[in-house]
Amino acid sequence: MAGEVRRWVVVVCVVVVVVVLSLSGGAEAEPQVPCYFIFGDSLVDNGNNNNIASLARANYLPYGIDFPEGPTGRFSNGKTTVDVIAELLGFDNYIPPYSAARGEDILKGVNYASAAAGIRDETGQQLGARITMNGQVNNYKTTVSQVVDILGDGDSAANYLSQCIYSVGLGSNDYLNNYFMPTYYSTSRQYTPEQYAQVLIQQYSQQIRTLYNYGARKVVCIAVGQIGCSPNALAQNSPDGSSCVQNINSAIQLFNDQLKSLVDDFNNNLPGAKFIYINAYGIFQDLINQPSSFGFTVTNTGCCGVGRNNGQITCLPLQTPCQNRNEYLFWDAFHPSEAANIIVGRRSYRAESPSDAYPVDIRRLSQL
Repeated sequence: MAGEVRRWVVVVCVVVVVVVLSLSGGAEAEPQVPCYFIFGDSLVDNGNNNNIASLARANYLPYGIDFPEGPTGRFSNGKTTVDVIAELLGFDNYIPPYSAARGEDILKGVNYASAAAGIRDETGQQLGARITMNGQVNNYKTTVSQVVDILGDGDSAANYLSQCIYSVGLGSNDYLNNYFMPTYYSTSRQYTPEQYAQVLIQQYSQQIRTLYNYGARKVVCIAVGQIGCSPNALAQNSPDGSSCVQNINSAIQLFNDQLKSLVDDFNNNLPGAKFIYINAYGIFQDLINQPSSFGFTVTNTGCCGVGRNNGQITCLPLQTPCQNRNEYLFWDAFHPSEAANIIVGRRSYRAESPSDAYPVDIRRLSQL
């Protein structure tokens, strides 16, 4: 009888320990992939531009007004799309910027994104310093050498990196802060929109191939969004302040079509490559065409900013933004609100429409 009581007490104790661990978060699930590497521009920059001589910075209020850590360098009132994707992938913390990633932290991934960055090196130069895609690729090479040191040898590092997700999303600034800025740049006089898309894709292809050569296998190629519908484009070029600027969006679609074809090319020709295409352009089109379905009441004006459509420039330091931020599609002249980023991030991770992701979504990619 005494033995039975002791066994019963032990069982109860074990149950209590398990319950306490689960309630306290002691039994944490591993993320779906070991690491997440991010390349991009201001849509996903989370602090890499904070300490460089650039006008493209967001480390001041009201940026980050709805983010737990306050202003971090994110060009949003809250989370970016990659923050949402990191959460959905099961990471406990957001991926650190390259400027702050140290030691074994890099094994969870690094965010190399830089506001004003482009595929072309000259893109965004009128805004000052920025880390171009070529610069981001070079920073990644440095990270890889550090991963080799931590894991002990190149084969271990290659095996580890092959399991990680890589998010690559550039091109917006190559249009916004290059092709459609003829005062500063000559590209629109040198190339037709078709030629420019081809030139961009050729260079982008080389940059992404370098990532592949340095271990990237599961790569998410993110389409350029509808820049022609941003408050800035509407303020400058829309007669009624609400109709999207078609010549900008048409040029971007040429680029996106070639990017989707590039995904096929890589998957067919690079051993072990698992590339996917995220149709951010199409997802955003849904938000613009059916805003009320997603809780938006304002789609043509920034929540904060200056001038027509609040679209002349980004938020001023300590400016008071709109109160109903979840109802605004755009946070400032160029960047989506956290509410929009959450939708784009969720649909990138788990496609809600067959056109959201090709050939699979990020959730499926993580399982491959």
